[in-house]
Amino acid sequence: MEDFDDTHRKSLKRQKKEYKDEKRRVNDELVSALKDPTVVVMADTLKIRGALKKWNRYYCVLKPGLLIIYKNKKADRGDWVGTVLLNHCEIIERPSKKDGFCFKLFHPMDMSIWGNRGPLGQSFGSFTLNPLNTSFLICRAPSDQAGRCWMDALELSFKCTGLLKRTMNQLGEKHDESGMVEGSRDESRLSRDSDGDDGSTKFSETDAEKHFQGIDDIDHEDGDGQKSESSDTIRENVQESAWILSPKETFGTAASQTEDVAEENKSLIWTLLKQIRPGMDLSKVVLPTFILEPRSFLEKLADYYYHADLITEAVAEPDPYQRIVKITKFFLSGFYKKPKGLKKPYNPILGETFRCKWEHPDGSTTFYIAEQVSHHPPISSLFITNRKAGFNISGTILAKSKYYGNSLSAILVGKLRLTLLNLGETYLVNLPYANCKGIMIGTMTMELGGEVNIECEKTGYATTLDFKLKPFLGGQMNQVDGVIKYGRETMASIEGAWDGVVKIKGSDGKKSELWNPTPDIIKTRLPRYEISMEEQGEWESAKLWSQVTEAIANEDQYKATEEKTALENDQRARAKSGIPHKTKFFKPKPYDDDEFEYIHADYRPWDNNNDIQQVEHDYVVKTICAHPSAKACTSTIRTSDLDSENSDSEEERVIRKKSVKSLHQQQAAPSDVEKLLKDLSQQFEIAIRNFEAHSEKNSTKLIHTVQSTLLFVFVLLSVIQSIFLFIYVRK
Repeated sequence: MEDFDDTHRKSLKRQKKEYKDEKRRVNDELVSALKDPTVVVMADTLKIRGALKKWNRYYCVLKPGLLIIYKNKKADRGDWVGTVLLNHCEIIERPSKKDGFCFKLFHPMDMSIWGNRGPLGQSFGSFTLNPLNTSFLICRAPSDQAGRCWMDALELSFKCTGLLKRTMNQLGEKHDESGMVEGSRDESRLSRDSDGDDGSTKFSETDAEKHFQGIDDIDHEDGDGQKSESSDTIRENVQESAWILSPKETFGTAASQTEDVAEENKSLIWTLLKQIRPGMDLSKVVLPTFILEPRSFLEKLADYYYHADLITEAVAEPDPYQRIVKITKFFLSGFYKKPKGLKKPYNPILGETFRCKWEHPDGSTTFYIAEQVSHHPPISSLFITNRKAGFNISGTILAKSKYYGNSLSAILVGKLRLTLLNLGETYLVNLPYANCKGIMIGTMTMELGGEVNIECEKTGYATTLDFKLKPFLGGQMNQVDGVIKYGRETMASIEGAWDGVVKIKGSDGKKSELWNPTPDIIKTRLPRYEISMEEQGEWESAKLWSQVTEAIANEDQYKATEEKTALENDQRARAKSGIPHKTKFFKPKPYDDDEFEYIHADYRPWDNNNDIQQVEHDYVVKTICAHPSAKACTSTIRTSDLDSENSDSEEERVIRKKSVKSLHQQQAAPSDVEKLLKDLSQQFEIAIRNFEAHSEKNSTKLIHTVQSTLLFVFVLLSVIQSIFLFIYVRK
């Protein structure tokens, strides 16, 4: 046993030495590539836009995996500006109004792209009045041909980054120490040097670091090692909700946008109209059940995501212009489904929740979580996530209803935030309003109206869509038009019908089909899954409204009204009790009480080496990890695990409470400062208003004084003129 331990220790020592030698050799190769003037892919002058948005000329030298930037062609020690590490970068062509060819080098996660050392070991680059950006470079070549050459050369340099990532070919192989001589050790090192670029390497440097991490702490006397769990075992240990396929959807036709009110219901409408006046908010008005669609508003908001796979296409698109085109296409895909007849979904009860999911063809899953976080005003919060497909969507929607005499509008106030995780881009989207006209005179008709904006601050692209109401005379229903802009420049125009064909016209004048919900497209709607009625909690939408839904299905309006009134009375009783409502799965955002965020949200990009699958259990969406002990995965699981607090000891709970209390005490001082600043700001505003009022009074007095003086002078001149005329006439 002692001989085995001694042999193992010697083998480990030899592997460590070989690892250090290999790392030193790779470092020497890198330094040699930096210093060797012959190892150059391309070198030329480029214009680069700095942080002050001004262009300056730089001499750029492209090496394998590196872009070295100098002030001029001398490329002396003092002219070095910086070194860009290309293995972290991506490149895209960038539209520009200026002459030449523009492209952008950027880090997809907005991290630094710069190295710490220069080619001659410099620690600090040359001083420039217009410093360069940290996470990206916008470059411009003098001509289109030169720009294309730079793009091709950079792509080639990306592929040459293997020089920076040499791996050890035979690290970790089991050798027989007794049979290995020094000469064979040298031969293995030589063969490794000659085959360093071979793709059949077994361990990377990162793997080697992990291999040796903490290895000195291992007790060699105990030969039994603990084997890590497989991904299948990890899946078995994670709880997941029991999902069932949702019932088949029913689609309304174009005729379902209009409806003639039955004679027995007209009296109810007239009774309702007597209670309201034009301009009144209808959120507190009890509506009759015959106009209700038998599902909650929280479920209604999920209709926009049956084509969520279109977002996956946008995530994979390298061109930012094409990305916003695909995101606009996804947004338009959520409107063509209409209910049968003019129906309004249930107003959600405070504390009501809803969840569902969609399965994608690529094996990923989109989860939808929604909760009613406020009743007056009625606010709904939602969160949609599919980290494997690369996106999250969050939003807080305030629903308002306005009555205008012969029409009423359902207005959705708030914005959705679509985040592309791998690219770090966030698109802000607002929703159109629904307008129902012909309540008193004419046929009741439902349309969509209003201006919708899809904006991405990072890329600078924005889409504006105008949903048009049918004019009183002539015109067509359901029309939409819009533009896609980059800054102030119009890149494309959009026109069509939001429930039919929508076409896009590019800057080159060519038209193409952006969206068309043909029967074949409708068949590609993602299958939706929900929780069975038996497994649902008492506050979940389907179970909460089950009695009302059943009565509407049986056309028993009296029973439906009775059950609906019982739910609303229970909600009023809870409101009058004075006990503040606590949300379950959403919390107000810091410094913004009007916005709510999902408490288990995970915005990490998907890691194929660690992340296995997203699952949901009791409204908690979390990721199964291959290495649960990893730092990122551990933080996510602990945040998502609702039962972790119950597993802690009493002592740990006391410590946590003390730490939270001390944290609140530490935060008290900043809050006092904020209060003081707020008071000072209010006093300053009051002083400004008083000063303006005083100035206005003084200016008014000055005007009156000038007017009086002018009037006096005019009268005096008139008197003098009269005297002269009198004297002249006498003579």
